[in-house]
Amino acid sequence: MAPAKTNAVRLLESLGIPFELREYEVDPEDLSAESVAAKINFPLDQTFKTLVARGDRTGVMFAVVPGGSALDLKALAKASGDRNADTVPLKEVEPLTGYIRGGVTALGARRAYPVFIDEFAQLYDTISVSAGRRGLQILLSPADYIGAVGASYALIAKDKEV
Repeated sequence: MAPAKTNAVRLLESLGIPFELREYEVDPEDLSAESVAAKINFPLDQTFKTLVARGDRTGVMFAVVPGGSALDLKALAKASGDRNADTVPLKEVEPLTGYIRGGVTALGARRAYPVFIDEFAQLYDTISVSAGRRGLQILLSPADYIGAVGASYALIAKDKEV
């Protein structure tokens, strides 16, 4: 059975962008990028997570970082021209994007917010991002992703604190 079409899939199809879908079993207790990467049999460094942030000047924006990293809010603020930035509270994510935690993507989101993807993505031919629902990932080239969402490369990831 073919996976249900999400807004993200529809957007890529409408743009003629090649992609691959990978479905996985969702564990609501573990929505981590580490878990998703293992389930889709894809490298963690190439499995990107999409976070929703708000800058004091830019407003709402997406930050896309490698699964094994954390978002560097100071670097995101600098890249977006803000004095400061912070992640939005979880309760605001769905109203702002149309997506729930574990299924957030800039592809086909409710509004076209600015998108910043970590420069690390350029190292790979293929990256994985959420397809707009839990249990479904899209594999595509970083250049195609940037073209589809109008993203900018920026150094916004940092090592996770242990």
